[in-house]
Amino acid sequence: MQKEAIYHRPKNNFAYAYDERTLHLRLKTKKDDTLSVTLIYGDPYDWKDNVWQYHKQKMLLTGSDDLFDYWTTSVEPPYRRMRYGFYLEDESESLVYTEKGFFTEQPLDTNDYFSFPFLNEIDVFKAPDWVKDTVWYQIFPERFANGDSSIDPKGVLPWGEYPPARDNFFGGDFQGVIDHLDHLTELGINGIYFTPIFKAKSNHKYDTIDYLEIDPQFGDKETFKQLIKACHERGIKVMLDAVFNHSGYYFEPFQDLLKNGEDSKYKDWFHVRSFPIETKPLPSYDTFAFEASMPKLNTENPEVKEYLLQVGKYWVEEFDIDGWRLDVANEIDHQFWRDFRRTVKQIKPELYILGEIWHDSMPWLQGDQFDAVMNYPMTSALLDHFAHETISVETMADRLTSLLHSYPDNVNEVAFNLLGSHDTPRMLTLANDRKDLVKLMYMLQFSFPGTPCIYYGDEIGMKGGADPGCRECMIWDKTEQDTELFDFLEELISLRKSHSAFGNSGSFHFVSAKDGVIQYKKETTTETLLFLINSSEVIQSVEDLSLSNETTSLFGNKIKPNTALTLEPFGYEIISL
Repeated sequence: MQKEAIYHRPKNNFAYAYDERTLHLRLKTKKDDTLSVTLIYGDPYDWKDNVWQYHKQKMLLTGSDDLFDYWTTSVEPPYRRMRYGFYLEDESESLVYTEKGFFTEQPLDTNDYFSFPFLNEIDVFKAPDWVKDTVWYQIFPERFANGDSSIDPKGVLPWGEYPPARDNFFGGDFQGVIDHLDHLTELGINGIYFTPIFKAKSNHKYDTIDYLEIDPQFGDKETFKQLIKACHERGIKVMLDAVFNHSGYYFEPFQDLLKNGEDSKYKDWFHVRSFPIETKPLPSYDTFAFEASMPKLNTENPEVKEYLLQVGKYWVEEFDIDGWRLDVANEIDHQFWRDFRRTVKQIKPELYILGEIWHDSMPWLQGDQFDAVMNYPMTSALLDHFAHETISVETMADRLTSLLHSYPDNVNEVAFNLLGSHDTPRMLTLANDRKDLVKLMYMLQFSFPGTPCIYYGDEIGMKGGADPGCRECMIWDKTEQDTELFDFLEELISLRKSHSAFGNSGSFHFVSAKDGVIQYKKETTTETLLFLINSSEVIQSVEDLSLSNETTSLFGNKIKPNTALTLEPFGYEIISL
């Protein structure tokens, strides 16, 4: 066995408390290098006649990527503490792997083993349970619906009659959302994620002027309360977008800094590199990217920190929101997020805290900061295969398998899975108008562990390139909507709700991914679903479905045992085994 490839550490995604009694353990080995792995475990204080009392338990091969095999098991140590090691076998040798390295014989001293000192309940990662069963719908308020023309901003354009630009307005507002909640309910949505609603100069509102005021073009606080109430009556949760990394140019403390320079009482609210303040050619202060209109806030400053924590509290206490999505979350210090979580969770323990991080996020997902992050690694894997056609099905499956083993299961279950957003071109545009490919991406998105999100308008086939093209006005004329795509998504959401294995209750693993055909299983103790996806342009035949009797697929097709299943080009099937 290739010892250099064998890896475990007793923390994070390799050893963690799944709940108050259960530990999950993982081991990584070189792909196809190990035949079996057995966990050796016991309580460190359980000795009889000077012999440590241990148990053995087979580990499951839960996934493989291009380099590694991943082995997983679940145990309930009777006294919530454990010493453990791994017994590995291949065709020619066996060895024991512990914290002290590799042994040909099982060590007698428990100090040689890995240690999980104690399963403290307070250390268990706990995200709100409701998130696991939530299907989100992202709304860019300025472009969803104009329900109250009396509050339109100056220079508003007729709805949808002009292409979106970085500086134009169409008058979308809260009343427009209230007027169209039936559309979301019909689709099966039970969570809304709003991009920023606070007072700002731009149409996107990521340049906050006042964190405690709603932008007048959206309505007032009373209308917002009506919107929250209407959503909650329909069982729809509401999540707001917080931009704490940076403020807007017209944020009062920054305006004071511009006016008074080094004499400003707010000079330490920002990261100023030099005085006098310069905005061109490069700002003399830290910003989001190099945007002079978005000065970076100094969240280590006690006054800034207290102000932003009060903002976090205010919208939960006064309006009963259900979640915070945190913009550019990875550029803010960890201590701020720890204090933020403690502050808002004291008010509403079931509040969902979602960070915008595009890469490996384990440091933020240890139970003391975020409940989840936006799952862009999943997004890119699906888009790279189906839309960009830059990777094979094998590579896509490898990337998704590696991703699932990069985090604990209870983290994966609440990951925010998206395929499009206000920051990216629309799915149909990326797929070159191939609706069949878009459907396959949705199939994987909605059956992948996590909580899926639809970007407004994608469900009716809207198109658009990168910002601002992806921010067109929502199309409300039924004759211009793709109702077939809407019906497909409605069916997927219904299946997710009616079949426990389809959603977050089902474990996920790939059976195979080759020649353009993807097979994966979702399993619970009572149900096993086999997903078949043909991402190629040719008819594919799938053998050996392990069927003992004739069955009906989730889409109503009869599947006979001992016969090959034919998948049409870009076809799909879901079979209950």
